[in-house]
Amino acid sequence: MAAERALLTITLNRPAERNSITADLLAELGAALDLAEHSPQCRMVVLRAEGDTFCSGMDLAGVAAADGTPAEQAERGGAEYFALLRRLTTIGRIVVSEVDGEVVGGGVGLVAASDLVHATARSRFSLPEALWGLLPCSVLPFLIRRVGFQQAYAMALSTLPVDAERAERCRLVDELADDPGPARRRLLFRASKLDPATVADLKSYLRRLWILDEGTERSAVDEFVRLMGSDQVRRRIAGFAAGQGLTGPRP
Repeated sequence: MAAERALLTITLNRPAERNSITADLLAELGAALDLAEHSPQCRMVVLRAEGDTFCSGMDLAGVAAADGTPAEQAERGGAEYFALLRRLTTIGRIVVSEVDGEVVGGGVGLVAASDLVHATARSRFSLPEALWGLLPCSVLPFLIRRVGFQQAYAMALSTLPVDAERAERCRLVDELADDPGPARRRLLFRASKLDPATVADLKSYLRRLWILDEGTERSAVDEFVRLMGSDQVRRRIAGFAAGQGLTGPRP
C-alpha cells in the first residue's frame, strides 16, 4: 500500500497464490479503504496487482482446508466479500482497478465494483464458478450493474473468458492501454478538484437508481451458503484446488 497525497495505491502482492481472495486480504483491503477515508487529501484509490493474475477469486485451497461447517464458512466469507464490494461503490473516493492479466471469479467482482477500470490488452476476465457447481452470487449484482444482464449471464453460464477488447466493448473496461500511467494522471488531476462528499453523494444517488440493496446482499449470501453446503460442490472445489486451476483451450 502506498500513499501519494491525493492517491492511495493498493497492490495485491501474492503472485504465487494468484492473488486469491482470503479473509486476511478482505481485512487488509478494508483497512486500506479506512486509510483513504481518514486522509483528507486522498481523492483516488488505485487497485493493482503483482504477477500475471490480477485476482483469481476465492482461495480454493483455503476453502477446502478450512475449519468450521460449510454454512459457517460461507456465511462469514460471503458476507465479508459482499460488504467489501458494496463499500467500493459507496466510498467517497474514486476507485480505479488497473488490470494487467487474468481476472477470475471474485476478482471480477472487485473490478465490476470499481468506479473505473483501466486494463492492458493481455487482460482476460472469467467466471468459472459453475464448473464446480457454484454461482458467482455476490459478483453478479455488481457485474450486471456494470455490463448489463445478458453479458453477465453469458459470462456466468459459459464460464468462457472475455478478452480485453471485448471487455472494453461491453464496458467492463473503461480504457484499454498498455501503460495505465497517462490515464491515471489525467483522472487524478480531475479527482483532486472534487470534494469527497460530492463523490459519495453521486455514488449514493446512483445506488438509489439501481436495485442493489440489503435484500440483494441477503439473497447473494444465502444462495452462496446454500451451494457451499453441498458435499459435491466442496469435493469439486477441493479437486480444482488440488489441480491448481483450470485447463483448456484459450479462445
